[in-house]
Amino acid sequence: MSFAEYAEYDALGLAELVRRKEVRPLELVEAAIAVIERRNPALNAVVHKAYDEARAVAAAPLSEGPFAGVPFLIKDLGAKVKGWPRTSGSHFAQVAADVEDSELVARYRASGVVLLGKTNTPEFGIPGVTQSERLGPCGNPWNPEHISGGSSGGAAAAVASGMVPMAHASDGLGSIRIPAANCGLVGMKITRDRTPICEVTDGVLGFSVHHVVSRSVRDSAAMLDATGYAQAGDPFQAPAKDGPYLDEVGRAPGRLRIAWSAETPSGRPIDPEVEAALHRTVDLLKGLGHEVFEQGLGIDYRALYRAQGQASASNFAANIQRWVEALGREPEEGELGPLARRAYEAGKRMGGQATFHALQELRLFCRQILARFETFDVFLTPTMSRPSPRIDWLNPLTVELREFDRRQADTYATTPPFNFTGQPSVSLPLWRSEAGLPIGMMFSGRFADEATLYRLAGQLERELPWKDRRAPLYG
Repeated sequence: MSFAEYAEYDALGLAELVRRKEVRPLELVEAAIAVIERRNPALNAVVHKAYDEARAVAAAPLSEGPFAGVPFLIKDLGAKVKGWPRTSGSHFAQVAADVEDSELVARYRASGVVLLGKTNTPEFGIPGVTQSERLGPCGNPWNPEHISGGSSGGAAAAVASGMVPMAHASDGLGSIRIPAANCGLVGMKITRDRTPICEVTDGVLGFSVHHVVSRSVRDSAAMLDATGYAQAGDPFQAPAKDGPYLDEVGRAPGRLRIAWSAETPSGRPIDPEVEAALHRTVDLLKGLGHEVFEQGLGIDYRALYRAQGQASASNFAANIQRWVEALGREPEEGELGPLARRAYEAGKRMGGQATFHALQELRLFCRQILARFETFDVFLTPTMSRPSPRIDWLNPLTVELREFDRRQADTYATTPPFNFTGQPSVSLPLWRSEAGLPIGMMFSGRFADEATLYRLAGQLERELPWKDRRAPLYG
């Protein structure tokens, strides 16, 4: 199989070739390895390579799952892969080799994918950029001097450069949707607890979920069909779906009530190119027969993020405490990057009363947001307030932290509320900037209603197909 053929297919397409015996899984693995070796020096997307293990797996009988033989990558944060190191992008919180797979990783294997390695992530997944002292920056295949987003920036860069057709990702404040928007991919943040959590810290606040970034809507849906069911012993479980998500992708969504907004927490306007893309999306949706109207969430964003920041800092300090207990010592000077050190120190200062007051505030805000969805089906915003910025402009290791906070807030205005409420939210690569950088639009649905989002995403993919859009560093 030539490289050009490998690059033409999404994950389900490659699996179909394997089923028809037109290509062997080992050929797909070798094709993926070739792309990684060609593109990774410029991107730094893959930070752990397990090529020999992948070759051995591909040469042996595989699971008969929907993605049999398809190369796949795991984000180096949270998810455990037996025998592989786990760094979380940190000099402090490292595991030399995990002794077992996380339940989610076991489900990936059962879907038939072949694990090739791990992707870059910022330290503990904290910022919306993939940059850390431990793993270094990850570039964007559309322009490697620009960010790939975070915290699943390595996964997005790997998929957008053609290394693999989809990759594992996770989202705690936007970390699937932001990289998808930066790199021109489909990024579905699923409903809270739809797939198994990988670490206790994922489940405590309920913000974080694990899924994939992909080039096609159908790959995202089919992987959620393979992994999205309750884990034994889960204290919280997402409501069951009505049927396979893959079937939803081809169904007409009907006439949806779609609210849209360009509001930002700071009140500052979004970038003109992004605003123009938003209005093009509104016109497109109206042309498809949907009822589309302007309406914001109507919440006090500053109070919302203040409460979230306090709760997250307290949870982060508890997370570091677990590492301290496991390692038998506190982090030494230089073992935590500036964002992690700040969060740890802030969290240690949080008392129980203040933490629970913040959690109560979050609960009240979530009720306000969820009540809004009683009057519409889908909420549309840009995924990001500006096209992908340069790495040096949004670098937490070199930019003074308060200025970094301001720049990050002006870049990522819309994703976090739906982590707090647990609602599904998907970024779709509908447009590009004048400089050729992707511009994503974000569609958020009612709690547990991925089905509507997959139907709408399938409709938009057919109307504005992005399959043949290729980043300059592709393949």
